[in-house]
Amino acid sequence: MSGAHAPLGLRHRSHVARPCRAELNSGCVPQTGRSHRLNAHRTHWEESNQLQGPPPPPRSFLLPAGIQEPRLLRAEAMPRELTQNRTQKIWVPAKDDKPAPRRAAGAPHFANPPTVIVMVGLPARGKTYMSKKLTRYLNWIGMPTKVFNVGEYRREAVKNYSSYDFFKPDNECAFKIRQQCALAALRDVKSYLKDEGGQVAVFDATNTTRERRDMILQFGNENDFKIFFIESVCNDPSVIASNIMEVKVSCPDYRDCNTTDAVLDFQRRIDCYKTSYQPLDPDQYDRDLSFIQVIDVGRRFLVNQILDHIQSKIVYYLMNIHVQPRTIYLCRHGESTDNLEGRLGGDAGLSPRGRQFSSALAGFVEEQKPTDLKVWTSQLCCSIQTAEHLRVPYEQWKALNEIDAGMCEEMTYDEIKEKFPEEFALRDEDKYYYRYPAGESYQDLVQRVEPVIMDLERQANVLVICHQAVMRCLLAYFLDKSAEEMPYLKCPLHTVLKLTPVAYGCKVESISLNVEAVNTHRDRPEEMRKGPGSLLRRNSVTPLTSPESNIKKPRIDDLDEAPIQELPPSVASLALCSSSPLPLGLTGQNLRRNSSGLRDVPQPCL
Repeated sequence: MSGAHAPLGLRHRSHVARPCRAELNSGCVPQTGRSHRLNAHRTHWEESNQLQGPPPPPRSFLLPAGIQEPRLLRAEAMPRELTQNRTQKIWVPAKDDKPAPRRAAGAPHFANPPTVIVMVGLPARGKTYMSKKLTRYLNWIGMPTKVFNVGEYRREAVKNYSSYDFFKPDNECAFKIRQQCALAALRDVKSYLKDEGGQVAVFDATNTTRERRDMILQFGNENDFKIFFIESVCNDPSVIASNIMEVKVSCPDYRDCNTTDAVLDFQRRIDCYKTSYQPLDPDQYDRDLSFIQVIDVGRRFLVNQILDHIQSKIVYYLMNIHVQPRTIYLCRHGESTDNLEGRLGGDAGLSPRGRQFSSALAGFVEEQKPTDLKVWTSQLCCSIQTAEHLRVPYEQWKALNEIDAGMCEEMTYDEIKEKFPEEFALRDEDKYYYRYPAGESYQDLVQRVEPVIMDLERQANVLVICHQAVMRCLLAYFLDKSAEEMPYLKCPLHTVLKLTPVAYGCKVESISLNVEAVNTHRDRPEEMRKGPGSLLRRNSVTPLTSPESNIKKPRIDDLDEAPIQELPPSVASLALCSSSPLPLGLTGQNLRRNSSGLRDVPQPCL
């Protein structure tokens, strides 16, 4: 019934006429429901804040005759005391009567061993697409993840790609280079997971032989890493040709090559891999491994031996994504009366300018003419009133409701600063992890809207009418923004963001509908602007959306010879075929890296 087009008052029982704030404050109408509970909690919070010093010790109690008072356990046998973390409002162990120091990275602690996701499949099967998309999702939900693309290592070792001869099975020198690049990438995987706080590493390469996969499994066993394989199997010529045209011909290997020659060379490269390709065998050789086979771009799946919640999340995510062209429209509700007063949260209706925007939005949708458009709203009044003017069915999501400000609900920033100065300062200090008293944090909100992201990935064209904090969370997912950036993304009223997924990112258009509205954006305080801090959890790179110059590009600088400038088709890199060993063993020191930062590689290919 929620999606049916019917009069607002008849369909939404929670949005009937209600007493105004002035009536409630004057005492003319008894306070019931959410407002009564909110005020009761707020009074309790204010009284609690007025307590000075620690609470008094509990009084001793009388014991019955003949019962001795139990002796206290020794201090070293007692469990550690708990103290409440002021930012997240959760209980954490205290040390020496002092709160335990917060983890430097601001990320949760994981008890499970780190996971290495190993991509498997022939070229042009969407492995890098899945790698980057999966990395973006895992980072967004708070699992530090990074992609290690072996093709980038190979391009660093061989500066100028010549032709598909480099990938011929009988080209021993080129094979040696590719093997050493894979070892270098695995060494960086080890460093990332053991020393840099990573939880998941994605090893993006073809990995088409059992010998290569067995070597990776041995690497995982030696370092106590869980290994999870993702194999992309596709024999549809149209899908392969489309992938080559959209992504591969524009990768750095073919920078100075015309399209026809690039397509022909890449097809021959695929043929080189086919001669030695050994798919995962779920019935015999690989029956004990953890993996998922994605067949024909998600038409079918084969899942084997899922062992933990991370692997379960990976499988669930991969089973929901698709590659069909579509458009996602994100916008906030029209301006509300609470927006005019600068109040947080609440459930107010639209202002006159808000109703004007909702009419303009209806005209915008008619101009765009998206096919089979779905409209999603929150369950709050202003979002629903905005959708009513579209005169189309819509679906309400409780998960799209605005962030719960708890005790600060329906207060202005000035009122919060005056009543709860410490809370006001704590939120400025750490806006992503800060949790309102009896309310939510941005971290909580990400977990709440995760089902929305999953459903968005399944859909075609969708218009989402939501709220500022919720829109920031959704936008951070699509644009691969960090936890530090998310709470400060600009999402103005009466503006539509048009998102169009592209190869390895998302194209964004900001469209103002030319209806005036108040500015509800609050910039990060100047004293907090110190560049990337300890809150960053984004370790992937999504070109076209959020380039990160602080991420270092893997370099192959420990080779005995300088990087090869070109490989003639007939003679493959004699310089690297010398008898000198290549010091790239997995147990050695980390590779030296270029401090200039990561070079922009929009479409890497192997």
